[in-house]
Amino acid sequence: MERQVPIRSSDEIDLYLRTIYSLLRSNNEVSIRTLEEVHAGTNSSLHIHARSSKPDISALIYSLMRLPEEIVDAKKVVLGQSASIFEDFGYGNIEKWQHVTARARRRRCFWDGEETLGCFIASRSDIDDVIPVLSALQMEWNKLHLLIQSLPVDFLKLALPSNHEVFKQLCSHLDIGEDDLARLFAIWGDRFTEMLAKIHQRPFDFKVRLLSGSLNDYRKATVIWWDNIQEKVPEIINRPIYFVSSNTHSLTNLLSGFALSKKDEILRFIHDHEPALSHEWEEINKQGSSANAENFFYYAMRKLMETDQGGHYFEELRQLELSQGIHRVSSDHSFDVEANIIQLKNLDPKWIDPRLAPEHPGFEMSWEFLKQSDALILNIDYPLGASAYNLLTKIAENVDKILGVYIMGKAASLNAVRGDVIIPNVVYDEHSKNSYLFSNCFKGTDVSHHLNFGTVLDSQKAVTVLGTYLQNATVMDVVYREGYTDIEMEAGPYLSAVYEMFRPARHPLNEIVNLYDLPFDLGFLHYVSDTPFSKGQNLGAGSLSYFGMDSTYAVSLAILKRIMKRERQRLNL
Repeated sequence: MERQVPIRSSDEIDLYLRTIYSLLRSNNEVSIRTLEEVHAGTNSSLHIHARSSKPDISALIYSLMRLPEEIVDAKKVVLGQSASIFEDFGYGNIEKWQHVTARARRRRCFWDGEETLGCFIASRSDIDDVIPVLSALQMEWNKLHLLIQSLPVDFLKLALPSNHEVFKQLCSHLDIGEDDLARLFAIWGDRFTEMLAKIHQRPFDFKVRLLSGSLNDYRKATVIWWDNIQEKVPEIINRPIYFVSSNTHSLTNLLSGFALSKKDEILRFIHDHEPALSHEWEEINKQGSSANAENFFYYAMRKLMETDQGGHYFEELRQLELSQGIHRVSSDHSFDVEANIIQLKNLDPKWIDPRLAPEHPGFEMSWEFLKQSDALILNIDYPLGASAYNLLTKIAENVDKILGVYIMGKAASLNAVRGDVIIPNVVYDEHSKNSYLFSNCFKGTDVSHHLNFGTVLDSQKAVTVLGTYLQNATVMDVVYREGYTDIEMEAGPYLSAVYEMFRPARHPLNEIVNLYDLPFDLGFLHYVSDTPFSKGQNLGAGSLSYFGMDSTYAVSLAILKRIMKRERQRLNL
């Protein structure tokens, strides 16, 4: 059979990757400056002004959001697979350093308080992510540094949105729009003036070091991750499992009912502190639609818990979840992939989201089958790229039986808009070069019934790429011409693991792979977070906000409905 695949046709990106890995083989620190020219030469779709002296604020924000804020004081970034690796290389117990996080990328990082940022990585996909992000950050920061040098520090102290004339002058001097600078102000907030002073003070000259990087080291880190889960919830090894890769809040919100039990507190909070959400609630009531109501409370509850007055809810939430058999297991000593283990038999039907109720009379009676269930849901916080293969493979090796594999993920789309949902049944994987064909258990109607903003595109073709910065117009054109409109990072590695879960061999390379007639359920659902053909329409340029949450919960409802239906059938009830 002949096939048309979206083969990468960018020599510049291939050169970039070869350069990165040849440099990181060194036992010494590597200067990011060495990579700037080859980075600019890729003409990345996320860094379209890399070669220009004009600052690329979208690329700057995208990078800032994916690194801890301590990066602005760092001089060195050290990457390793686990705490023991750092200790072996003379860094001591890195977990005694300050634990720091990024806003838009889950990665366990530690700050020594002086000049070194240490990060745990789960696979080479983390390298494909971190190095381009650091390169873009350094290049754009240094552009601003050069431009801002001629301005007095006292002027920078006055350059706030509230002082419109000075703010406008700063925008003109930096050759950026007022909206761009306002976005930086939104990111930095009260630290805006301080950050301008830091840009004025020094350019970046990051040094990077990779501590080992063998496949075996990544496997060891995965063992550490799994052993921690097995120690916290030992029954996981002898119970049937529904595996879900998604965020770790939507499924638990739908099953625990915590937010729905705090409606009055949430409404008081948004009335006093969140006028935009208060207006949204008024609109929901005017429409007379309950379809938005539950999603609204889940979203607003997270907002409340992020505030000082909402912090006390964390312990109450934890106790409620434990009483319903929901165990949260955070990562210890390795990469940051939280796991939630949910015991179906312990769920309390009165708090389960009403949209999940089986479609037959008697709400309470409809959930009776849960009491007879011995199954667990293992929901992991979606990993990055190749680590998906490592994690699912390790899980499959250790649990008794996997009943279903359900993947929710973010994607860039070439024919949809942010908030839409894509359902693929063909995936081309840049890691293995395989074209995977499979029967996706989800159809458009499974999601559209719960989607209030946006559309569902099913029977689509997806391509699993190596990294977000590793795409340019040439690659995008090839992808689009071959009909691949769904661009994401985890489906291919997951499908490689799925292959090994029912075939007596390691997954092949550069083949058409038939994954029909699996002995377990398989489904992929992607919600659109980026639109690369619309300049600036990525998560560096904005956020999914409430409308993005709508698609997230529509997908989560589809996954849980599928699990409940399959479990009821398995128990013959």
